[in-house]
Amino acid sequence: MSKGSEELIAARKEEIITACAELYKTMSFKEITIKEIGNATTFTRTSIYNYFQTKEEIFLALLQREYELWVRHLKQIQSEHESMTGEEFADALAHSLEERQNLLKIMSMNHYDMEDNSRIERLIEFKVVYGESLAEVRNCLDKFFPEMTVQDKQNFIFSFFPFMFGIYPYTVVTEKQREAMTQAKVNYVYMTVYEITYAEVKKLLGI
Repeated sequence: MSKGSEELIAARKEEIITACAELYKTMSFKEITIKEIGNATTFTRTSIYNYFQTKEEIFLALLQREYELWVRHLKQIQSEHESMTGEEFADALAHSLEERQNLLKIMSMNHYDMEDNSRIERLIEFKVVYGESLAEVRNCLDKFFPEMTVQDKQNFIFSFFPFMFGIYPYTVVTEKQREAMTQAKVNYVYMTVYEITYAEVKKLLGI
């Protein structure tokens, strides 16, 4: 395959993923269809099937892109700091997720559907990037908290990554949900992505 062909394929994939991301700002996962995504691109809808076989594969690619951006942010944290206190690291990690709302939204709502309805090769591509995110969080712990044991770091990762699945529904609520909580007399404290992540990282670090 020529370099030009590779670049065209990459550009069209990126256009499809970006179109999906834009639709996801105002539409739900169920509402978005291949047709809707195709209408938001510059080429024919049927051309999408040359790159993605299902809607779930497109969302998985969007999630992969979000993880790639997060991994880049984690590497930036490491490159910009020789050392960090627990509170400084909690602040930096919380800000890194504050900027990745699509990452948190997709994780919380459609993760199983995407993986189950994607080809194995697409899933492997995603898992590679997911593995990189695990590695970069561990690299942060290795660099900034050398006193932590291997088990301490493993416990942090095994607690933090499942915690991420619950960030979006706990921090992004509709007026309907607020009204339901009020009428149900549930004394609920609403927090931002930053606040809930900052508090959790501090707890996991024992500070």
